[in-house]
Amino acid sequence: MSTHVLSLLVEDKPGLLTRVAGLFARRSFNIESLAVGKTEVPGLSRITVVVDVEDLPLEQVTKQLNKLINVVKIVELEPGQSVQREHMLIKVKVDNSTRSQILEAATLFRANVVDVNADALVIEVTGDSPKCQALLRLLEPYGVKEIAQSGLLAIGRGGKSISERVLKADR
Repeated sequence: MSTHVLSLLVEDKPGLLTRVAGLFARRSFNIESLAVGKTEVPGLSRITVVVDVEDLPLEQVTKQLNKLINVVKIVELEPGQSVQREHMLIKVKVDNSTRSQILEAATLFRANVVDVNADALVIEVTGDSPKCQALLRLLEPYGVKEIAQSGLLAIGRGGKSISERVLKADR
């Protein structure tokens, strides 16, 4: 098995995310990460899906995804040819003796403290998965109270864009 990052450009229509996820579920593929958001083109959204699967079954799912009427374009984003980032909010237990150590750890990872209370800090970190996981491991001994994590966001490197190619094809 190998990890694949797919970027789907889709029409912003109700129920499409369910149909996309359903295609993976019917093949018993576990979606490791899923992120959805609007794009620079009105009416289009981008779905970033991370799955751990062999190449041939993934190719079959990709063909089926392309058959969905609201799917405009699918691109597999290779790690070296794309920028891939995660976003994490981590609530950490603090007291007077640990606060400065936790703040120092956040600074070391270029993370931001976004909420301060007497007994907890909320730290925001953005970066590749190893960076986010390393900060999390460093904070665990202090007492991680809660984690909220986005799905992987990815975009191709360079001047080309998926939506640009689609818009040119429509003209």
